[in-house]
Amino acid sequence: MSNDQSNKDEKVIKEEKTQEMANTQEPQKQDFVESGESILDKQMIDEEQAAEVAAKYDREFTARKLKGILGKTISLVAIVWAFVQLYTALFGVFPTTIQRGQHVGFALFLVYVLYPFKRSLRNDKVPFYDWILAFAGAYVALYHLLNYRDIIHRAGAYTQMDVIVSVVAVLLVLEATRRIAGPVLVCVASFFLIYAFIGHSFPGFMSHRGYAIPRIATYMWMSTEAILGIPIGVSSTFIFLFLIFATFLKKTGIGDWLTALAMGVAGGLTGGPAKAAVIASATQGTISGSSVANTVGTGSVTIPLMKSIGYRPEFAAATEAAASTGGQLMPPVMGAAAFIMTEFTNLPYITIALSAAIPAALYFTGVFMMVHLEAKKTGLRGLTRAELPNPFKLLKEKWFLALPIFVIMYLLVGGYTPMRAALFAIVSAILVSYIRKDTRLKPIEIIEGLDEGARSALPVVMACATAGIIVGIVTLTGLGVKFSTGILILSGGNVYLAMLFTMFASIILGMGMPTTANYIVQATIAAPVLVELGIPVIAAHLFVFYFGIIADITPPVALAAFAGSGIAGSNPFKTGVQASKLAFAAYLVPYIFATHPMLVLVDWTPAALIMSLATALIGMYAIASGVSGFMNTKINGEMRIILSTGGLMLIVPGNTTNIGGIAIIGLAFLYLKYKEKKEAEKSEATSA
Repeated sequence: MSNDQSNKDEKVIKEEKTQEMANTQEPQKQDFVESGESILDKQMIDEEQAAEVAAKYDREFTARKLKGILGKTISLVAIVWAFVQLYTALFGVFPTTIQRGQHVGFALFLVYVLYPFKRSLRNDKVPFYDWILAFAGAYVALYHLLNYRDIIHRAGAYTQMDVIVSVVAVLLVLEATRRIAGPVLVCVASFFLIYAFIGHSFPGFMSHRGYAIPRIATYMWMSTEAILGIPIGVSSTFIFLFLIFATFLKKTGIGDWLTALAMGVAGGLTGGPAKAAVIASATQGTISGSSVANTVGTGSVTIPLMKSIGYRPEFAAATEAAASTGGQLMPPVMGAAAFIMTEFTNLPYITIALSAAIPAALYFTGVFMMVHLEAKKTGLRGLTRAELPNPFKLLKEKWFLALPIFVIMYLLVGGYTPMRAALFAIVSAILVSYIRKDTRLKPIEIIEGLDEGARSALPVVMACATAGIIVGIVTLTGLGVKFSTGILILSGGNVYLAMLFTMFASIILGMGMPTTANYIVQATIAAPVLVELGIPVIAAHLFVFYFGIIADITPPVALAAFAGSGIAGSNPFKTGVQASKLAFAAYLVPYIFATHPMLVLVDWTPAALIMSLATALIGMYAIASGVSGFMNTKINGEMRIILSTGGLMLIVPGNTTNIGGIAIIGLAFLYLKYKEKKEAEKSEATSA
C-alpha cells in the first residue's frame, strides 16, 4: 500500500471517530443541562486518600483523632480560645503581653495534646508526658497574666523565677513548633539562640560579645521583642479571625463551588482541565493559607480529571502544585503573611493587598501560558460540553457564596480595621449560608467551625512564635544591620546581584519552613538590604515573600509538588522539576516588579502602568515559549534561546532594552509563522 493511500485511510478513520464521538455526546448535552451532573462527580479521589497525602507532606494534618469525653473537652478548649479572640475583636484587645501571652498559651496546650512526639505515635490517646507539657505551656502563659504588673515594674530586673519560666517557655515553643511545623524552622531558631550565646566565636561581621542564658531567655519570653513580638501580635489579632473566616467559607462549600465554576468556564478550552485548575487555585487562595492544603483540596478533583483525558501524571500533579502554591500570593489573605507585612512595612493592609494584586495576576498568567503552550504542543483536548458543569447554572444557584469575600474587601477598602472586617465577614458567611437549604449552617456546624478554625491556627501561631525568637535574636545582637552590610559588600552594591543572593536565601530558608515564618525571617534580615539599594519597601518585601513561597515547588524539597504527586501517582522529583518549569513566572515576576515598581503601584501613572504590563506580558510569553519549546509550532534549541533572551530584555527597564526585546521577539514570531506555513504546505502536498 502506498504512503498516500495510507495517509488517506488514516484521515478517513479520524473523521469517522470524530463524528462518532460527536453523535455519542450530542444527546447528552440536554441531559446535562437538566440534571447538572458532570464528569466532576466521577473524577474526585477518596477523601481518606487525600487526607493521607496531606498528612504525609504537611504536619498540620497529623493530629490525634481524640474521641469521647476527651475529644469534646479539647474541642471546648479550642472553642473557648475562638470566643476569646472574637471578644477582643468586638470589645478591644487586652494589654499587649496578656493578649499575646494567652494566645501562645492556648496554642501550646492544644499542640501538645493534639500532636504526638513522633508521627508514628499518632493514636487516640495522650501520654502522660504530653499532658505535663500541655499544662506547662498553659502555666508559662498564665505566669504573664498573674504577674503582669510586677513584670512591668521590674523593668528588666528579672527574678530567678522569671528566668526559669522563660527557659521553659522557649523550650516548649521550640518543641511544639517541631511537632506541628517540622524541624527546619526549629533548627534555624536554635542556630540563632546558639549564635546569641557564643557570638564571639563567629567570624567577620557576625561576631559579637555574646549574651548569658538568663539574658537571652528573659528577652525571648518576658519582652515584647521576641516570642511575644510583632508576629504573635498580628496572629493574636488579624490572622486568627481570618482563619476562622476561611473555615466558615469552606463549610458553606465555596471551595467545591469555585472549582466547579472554574471547570465550567475553562474546562472546554485547549488543555481545559489544567487551565481550570489554575483558575480554581487562584480563587482558592482567598480561603486557603497552605500550598499543600490547596494542592490536595483542589487537586483531588483536577488531577484525576487531567489524567483521564491524557495528561501525563507528572504534568497533572505539577500543574496543580504550581497553581496551588500561587494561591498564597493572591490577596486578600496571602497565606496570612499580608497582615504581618503591614507591621514590618508600616503600610496599611489595603495598600499591601492592592500592591500584591498585579504581581499575583502576572504569576497566574505565566502558569496559564505554560499550560496553554504545553497543551498545544502535545495536542491535549479540552472536555466536551456534556462533561462540564454548567457555569450559568452554578452562578444562578449559589452566587451568594462569594458575598462574604466581597463584604470583607468592601470593609477593608472602606477603612475598617482588619479585625473588625474579619469579624463582620464571619457573620456574613454564616448569614448567607441560610439563603439555600443545602448550604445552611446548623448551630452545631457553627460551633464546629469555631473549633476547626482554632485548630487551623495552631501551625501559624507556632510558626510566628518561633520566628519571633529569630527576630528577637536579630534585634538583640544587631545581626540585621551586619547582614545587610555583608550582602552589600558581597554584591558590590549591584542591585541585581543583591536580589540574586536574596532569592537564593529566601528559597533555601523556605524549603520546609512555613510561609509565615519564612517571610518574617526574610523581612527582618534580607528585605532591608534591597531597600537600602533603592528598591521600594513594598517591592522588597513582596520580593522575599515570593521566593519564600516558591520553595514549595522548588526541588529538592518541594512539598506542594510532592503532595500533588501523591494524588497523581507520579515521580515526586520529576513532578517538582515540572512544577518549577510551569511556575517560571514566579522566578521572574519578583524581578519585574522590583525593577518596575509601578507594578506594585509605586509612583505609577496609568500610561506607565499599561506600558510596564504590556512589556511584562510579552516578555513572559516569549520566555514561556522558550521554556516549553513551542510557539505556534515546535521550536529548536537556538530559537528557544533567542526567544528567552528577547523576553529577558523586556524585563530590564529602559527604552533601549524594550525596543531590542520586542524586535527580537517580533522577528522570531514572524519566522515561526513562516515556518509553520511552509510545514502546512508541505503536509498538504504530501497528503495530496
